[in-house]
Amino acid sequence: MRDDAPSDVLFIGGRSGVGKTSVAAEASRLLAGARVRHAVIEGDNLDQAWPEPWRDGFDLAERNLAAMWRNYRALGYSRLIYTNTVSVLQLPALTAALGGEVRAVPVLLTASDATAAERLGRREVGSALAEHLERSAAAAARLDERAGALRIATDGRSVTDIATELLAAAGWLPARS
Repeated sequence: MRDDAPSDVLFIGGRSGVGKTSVAAEASRLLAGARVRHAVIEGDNLDQAWPEPWRDGFDLAERNLAAMWRNYRALGYSRLIYTNTVSVLQLPALTAALGGEVRAVPVLLTASDATAAERLGRREVGSALAEHLERSAAAAARLDERAGALRIATDGRSVTDIATELLAAAGWLPARS
């Protein structure tokens, strides 16, 4: 791979409970099965600390993304699946962090309040559930209003169907013979 080759990036955003992590994992499995070289970065983990560095305007997530992507690029990777709730709203900062030419495909996964609540109820335990439900609803409204991205509904669908639609929209799966 040329050092100046563009980075092809799927930015997967969406409210908590929409299935970002599950869809990214399934997309990765599908790509691996098709022998398509790629990396996956879970953006929520790039600045997970307390107190939250981003509340003070520190761009730790972007710095960590830049460092990780440099390492992947050094190993020849040019395709990235990146998940983060608001990634589709932060494309300028995220693409700048990746450096070089970035061909971005922003995808907003959507789910109803009932679907998100059911999924979060299976995932969260203790005092975190109420907070996650509230933040998820607020994020859904904000993303719906502001995100200029391909929208893929996840309600009542298998993770394989969603991941296949996402990869097809990006043109990342090789044509079947």
